[in-house]
Amino acid sequence: MHRRTFLTTSIAGSLAMQTRAAAAPRMRVAVIGHTGRGNYGHGLDTLWLDMPETQIVAVADADDKGLAGALKRLRVEKGFAEYRRMLAETKPDIVSIGPRHVDQHRDMALAAIQAGARGIYMEKPFCRTLTEADEIIAACEKQGTKLALAHRNRYHPVMPLIVQLMKDGAIGRPLEFRARGKEDTRGGALDLWVLGCHLFNLIHFFAGDPQAVSASVLQNGKPITKADLAEGAEGLGPLAGNEVHARFEMQSSLPAFFDSVQGAGIKTAGFGIQIIGTEGIIDLRTDAEPAAQILTGSPFGPTPKPRSWVPITSAGIGKPEPLADIRKLVAGHVLPGRDLIAAIQENREPLCSARDGRTTLEMIQGIFESHRIGGQRTALPLKERGNPLAKLS
Repeated sequence: MHRRTFLTTSIAGSLAMQTRAAAAPRMRVAVIGHTGRGNYGHGLDTLWLDMPETQIVAVADADDKGLAGALKRLRVEKGFAEYRRMLAETKPDIVSIGPRHVDQHRDMALAAIQAGARGIYMEKPFCRTLTEADEIIAACEKQGTKLALAHRNRYHPVMPLIVQLMKDGAIGRPLEFRARGKEDTRGGALDLWVLGCHLFNLIHFFAGDPQAVSASVLQNGKPITKADLAEGAEGLGPLAGNEVHARFEMQSSLPAFFDSVQGAGIKTAGFGIQIIGTEGIIDLRTDAEPAAQILTGSPFGPTPKPRSWVPITSAGIGKPEPLADIRKLVAGHVLPGRDLIAAIQENREPLCSARDGRTTLEMIQGIFESHRIGGQRTALPLKERGNPLAKLS
């Protein structure tokens, strides 16, 4: 699985950093938020309070009330209305880019890189277009900045174990990946963007690079057209569709499917990935514990004998989770934060890097491009780096 197989080692190293934190200089962190325009993401401001190896030195927020709240919440004295001024005056080691509104990510990332930041931790999705992704990656490589994306489930210690279980035949011969969005009121294209990106990031981890995609995007059962487009939520740009269906060809040769239908989701099922094999299924739930479960036996025929889902923890199938604080380490972004610090110190890419974020974006934009040309098979990476919906007829 190329570089991704060092996940276990990296997590072990990240956990060990807790005992070494006092011996090393603390990384200085500056936080960028924007109250009312994506806020601070899913805790991308407060995660540094749980890491003794870091110190928050400043926060920027264009909203006066939001800034006052952030200063109190983060226990810092320096607050700025303009993040560029904050970066110029404080020169932080790490910049935490929290706003969920994607239209701000490119400018914030480039400003952090130009200010000399050694590391960036950014809320997902990465950015609006592949052009923006290419630009950010080029700037990171030129400056030597390490950028990590907040696809926190990628850092879960159970993920490399699942790779090994697949190799060991725990579900027989793996056949395919099946992913569904949350399918709430955001079901369809918005679900694809803001939640499907988590799933694509994990599929990329398990199955390698995407090679091609065939897809359709519908609005009330009909293929979307230019007339359906409207400005998407969270700064995503032109968007339409309350139903998405896609099939990816992956480097591993296993196909991966993604579907999202508005209103189809239920609390007991849905958002996640199933890895289906000839002799069982591994089910992955994002931001849940246990994060994975296994159902053994052929999934293609009824059986008179009852079968049960068995949890998979970082210790193995059916074993208690040895990490008592697993939820805080993963959902609280502690493991991602520690991996970013290790990446800076070891001069390597973070486990969920800017390049990984670009691959996830390739999968999202590939769906729209395939739909634009009538659902035809579309090779990845895309030659056109802009927004495919901008050319929709």
